[in-house]
Parts: sequence; structure tokens; C-alpha cells
Amino acid sequence: MWSRRRDRAEDAIRADAVQAASALTVHLQGGGSLVPVQADGLALAAGEVAFADVACSAARFYGTEVDYPTSASGYFEDHPTFGRRWVSNGRLDARRRQEAEDAALPQWRDHTAAQVVLTSTGVRLLPLRAREWMPFDHALLTGVAAEPSAVVLSYSTCAPLLLSGPAAPWLGVAIEHLRHGAA
Repeated sequence: MWSRRRDRAEDAIRADAVQAASALTVHLQGGGSLVPVQADGLALAAGEVAFADVACSAARFYGTEVDYPTSASGYFEDHPTFGRRWVSNGRLDARRRQEAEDAALPQWRDHTAAQVVLTSTGVRLLPLRAREWMPFDHALLTGVAAEPSAVVLSYSTCAPLLLSGPAAPWLGVAIEHLRHGAA
């Protein structure tokens, strides 16, 4: 019962988010512009204007170095002829090596809640419990992939950034508008 209520609430939030993104698209295509907002906690550069200050979930897509297990697995055996001895477990070692390789593959990492400020210059991200803002400039943006409840931003100099949550569809439309100008 609780999960059905939660699912309905999430569906309603998702529908509202898609509707807000659609309304922004129509507004911008009709010659409208983004409205400046006050960004709390972020010092803007001269000439920089904030257009959104929202909460999102954020993640980065990258791989890591393989961190292989350092110790061999096995067990001690009391053998009737050879006495107590160490017996290695090759299958467990192989499984641990495979798990380490799988964990190092490129994937979405560093999942965190974050304050996201969209400015005329770029996306500014303040992860939960962080002290410094992470800048993602529009000049380095190479792609925007919008999904129903998320937007993936690809950059020429760093790992892709995933923003998800109710504000993500609206952010995707606004970022595309800023990226391509009001043409």
C-alpha cells in the first residue's frame, strides 16, 4: 500500500517536471527568456547571472584503477598424512579478481545530493557537505542528453555529469537554450 502511494507521488512529480520543461520550451521558442534568480551561497563573477537554484542528485561517470586483492584466499586443512597445511582457493581468488575488475569499469559514481545553480556561464554544483562549488562551464559542454527524470551533461575536459530529480528536465531545456543562444 505504501509503495503504491509513493509510486503515484513520484509519477505526479515526474509529470509536473516534464510539464515544466515543456512549458519552458514553448516559452523560449516563443521568444521568451530565462528569468534571473537569486543564488544563495554562490558568489557570481562579474556579468554572470543565475537562472536556477535547485536541489538535485548528482553523479559522475568514470572508471578507476583496478585494486586487486592483496592476499590469497584459502583455508587451513588438517590432512591425515601431511598435517595442518594451507590450501589456496583459486576459485575464490578468481572471483575476487573479477569483482575488482568489474568495480573499476566506467560507471556512475559519487552519487550525492547537491545544490545546483544554473548561470549564464555554466552549471555550479555544491555537493552535500562540500565547502567549495564545482564549476562546469557551458564553453566546455559537448553534449546534453535529456531523459525523463535526468539530464546528462558531457564535457570536453572532465567526466560526464548526471543531474536527476524533479528539476532535471527543466535544467536540460534551459542549458540547451543557453548553449545554443536565443537563436
